[in-house]
Amino acid sequence: MKLTLGFSPCPNDTFIFDALVNNKFDTEGLDFDVRLEDVQTLNNLAREGKLDLSKISYGVLPLLVKDYVVMASGGALGQGVGPLLISNKEVSQEEINDSTIAIPGENTTAHMLFSLAYPNAKKKVFKVFNEIEDFVKNGEGLGVIIHEGRFTYQNKGLMKVLDLGDYWEKTTGSPIPLGGIVAKRSLPVWLIKKVDSLIRKSVEYAYENNYREHLTHYIKQHSQELSEDVMRQHIHLYVNSFSFKLGKAGRDAVREMLKVYYNLHPETALSEQEIFASKIY
Repeated sequence: MKLTLGFSPCPNDTFIFDALVNNKFDTEGLDFDVRLEDVQTLNNLAREGKLDLSKISYGVLPLLVKDYVVMASGGALGQGVGPLLISNKEVSQEEINDSTIAIPGENTTAHMLFSLAYPNAKKKVFKVFNEIEDFVKNGEGLGVIIHEGRFTYQNKGLMKVLDLGDYWEKTTGSPIPLGGIVAKRSLPVWLIKKVDSLIRKSVEYAYENNYREHLTHYIKQHSQELSEDVMRQHIHLYVNSFSFKLGKAGRDAVREMLKVYYNLHPETALSEQEIFASKIY
C-alpha cells in the first residue's frame, strides 16, 4: 500500500523520516510517496486534502481538524525552540506595531505566536521562511524567523527583538507546539496506528545509528547548503522526547494553542471533533 507523505527538507524532519522513507527497516508492506516542501506549502496541501499524512504547523490545525487527526509521533515541540522576531536595528514597541512584519506563512505557528505577543501589529507580509532574513537585512521591515534561522541571523548583522517561543512559555506555561504529523480521518484506525508506530521506529533508528552526529546523505542532501554544525544544532534543538510520542504534556500544549487561536478568532467555534488519533496515545 502506498501513502502520500509530506514533510519539510529541514534537518529535523529528514532526520526523523530518513529510515522510514528509505526503507532502512521493514515498513510492513507500506510505501510512501514523499513530498518535500516548506511548511506553508505543506499546510496548504493538507488544507486541500491532497496528502494522506503530513507534517503541518500547529498554527493551521484549527482549519484541519475536520479532516485530519494529530498522530503521536514525529512532531516538534519543546522549550527554547520558538520563532524569533528580528530586526536590523533597535526598535520600540510602537515601532513594531507600525512596521511591516515578514512572517513564514499565514497559517503557521510562527504567525500565531507573533499575534499573541503583538496583537496590534497588522502590517504583515507572508513569505517562505528562507527569504525573511534578507527581507530584514535589506531594511524592508522586521521578520519572524524559524528553523535554522535561529542560528544564522546574527551572521547577517541582524538582532533579536523578542523570542516568541519564550513569550509563549511564560504566558501559557506550556512547551511550544511547533509542528505535528497529521493523518486523514478517512484512513482506517489500524493503518494510522501502524504508520505512527513506523514513524516512532524511524526516530529510534536514527538515534540508534547516531544520525545526530553522523549526518546521513539524505539529511545533507536536502539541507539547503547549511553547514554540518548548523544541521546538528537544528536536530538537537527540534528532535526530542516529543518526537517519539506527544504524551499528555504535548497534547495539553496543542490544546492550549487551539485556545489561543480561538481567542484570536472569536468568530469561529471550537470544533467538537476529536483532535488526536484514537488508540495510539
